Amino acid sequence: MIDLNDIRRARERLRPTLTPTPLVLDHELSRRLARRVWLKGELFQCTGSFKARGALNWLATASGEELAGGLGAVSAGNHALGLAWAARQAGVAVTIVMPENASPFKVEGSRALGAEVILHGDINDAWSRMHALVAERGLTLVHPYDDERIIAGQGTVALELLEQAPEATALLCPIGGGGLISGIGVAVDALRPEMSLIGVEPAGAASMAHAWARGGPAKLARVSTCAKSLAAATVGEHTYPLCRRHVDTLLQVDEAAIHAAMHHLLYRAKLVVEPGAVVAAAALLEGIAPLPPEGDVMVVITGGNIGREELRDHL
Repeated sequence: MIDLNDIRRARERLRPTLTPTPLVLDHELSRRLARRVWLKGELFQCTGSFKARGALNWLATASGEELAGGLGAVSAGNHALGLAWAARQAGVAVTIVMPENASPFKVEGSRALGAEVILHGDINDAWSRMHALVAERGLTLVHPYDDERIIAGQGTVALELLEQAPEATALLCPIGGGGLISGIGVAVDALRPEMSLIGVEPAGAASMAHAWARGGPAKLARVSTCAKSLAAATVGEHTYPLCRRHVDTLLQVDEAAIHAAMHHLLYRAKLVVEPGAVVAAAALLEGIAPLPPEGDVMVVITGGNIGREELRDHL
């Protein structure tokens, strides 16, 4: 399992290329909660989401043998963009299988970065196709969340947050497969263990809650949510125990709450974000997050990769 030193080393690898993302004060939520609510703007990261962190850390630590046959990945889009960008820096070929309902904006963006993108079925079908390609082509699979190097890269978000908001007592983070919150949890527990770490999932893809109930990773029979970047059918063998150890509370928000949060962030916070990025803010807007009595609140806004058609559905 990764520890704080892994995340700190990842930060040093990323430092020459990726700059820290800003905190933005959400004035409306701060007024409602009578405390400062800070939004961590990972939508301003290179490739438009936090995923560039993990991808770059993975490439920076990869062996020549891992890179020789090219890389493969399954993604709803943000991992595809992050990995395609990082691989292009290293001159490594990437093949990505995405579900057929993936955002055209992310598909086109990944291809523009040089990735071969194959659209195939739903997320479970996409995984089956990728496993076949790994066997056929000799690709090295770069898992979107269940990889310790990916998790360590994502955990660098927490190092920035803890420096940027020293008076914060709670941190809310979206959960898909659990890679981001796993890395954040390791850093938070090591550096500020009294902080409340709250994970938020879409109700239609609550794979971490399903794993907690089952005592381990277990595939959801069905995934249905507009938050496609969080639509993981199962969490990972690494992310499950890390979340169990470091996350204090798991919450779920429905589609109406996601829609309302997108509307809030667009019109109140002036941020153009994708549906999966808003679930943590949705939990605050719905009033379901158990917060400490005092202190600032931090919310990770994970990405802003949204096309015109998808945005129009939430205006």
